[in-house]
Amino acid sequence: MSTVPWPDHLFTLEEWDALPEDKSRHFELVEGVLLVAPRPAPKHQVAMANLRSCLKEQLPAGVVAVQDVDVVIDPGPPLSLRAPDVVVVPAERYWEHPSRFNPDDLHLAVEIVSPGTGRTDRVFKPIEYAKVGIPHYWVVELDEPATLIAFSLVAGRYKQIAQGTGKVQVPEPFPVTVDMTTLINP
Repeated sequence: MSTVPWPDHLFTLEEWDALPEDKSRHFELVEGVLLVAPRPAPKHQVAMANLRSCLKEQLPAGVVAVQDVDVVIDPGPPLSLRAPDVVVVPAERYWEHPSRFNPDDLHLAVEIVSPGTGRTDRVFKPIEYAKVGIPHYWVVELDEPATLIAFSLVAGRYKQIAQGTGKVQVPEPFPVTVDMTTLINP
């Protein structure tokens, strides 16, 4: 078992990049402070993969849905990086194989609420994402009945544009229909 020396200061991008890949934990960085949580449960992981697949089938040419990637929210100092569950980015940017994305790369960021992330996904991340100009934000609630709430950035704040259970039609940033009843089917 190896240990990572914990810094006695705010993390830098170089220290972030030097972290070992740890499949058992989920990392984010907020104002230089490392946030560590357990990896999402299988239900969450299946929903994330199914949502990405659903988007892939419906997105227009020129954009790509990617899951579990880093997004630089504030290059700092102090540095803030978030890891949305799914993002939609221009295909051209995807093919550059960046190690992380910038907010202006994103058309959409999606967070799937897990036990312990509700306040962050419903309150803090929408504020952070709106502040950096991510044009669309979705929150997916997996508790029965599974629900999708879609927001569009209007005058610096998110305005709800769709919400529902079952088959949810979202008009922006691209017209898509998400079947919430099958989102957690393996």
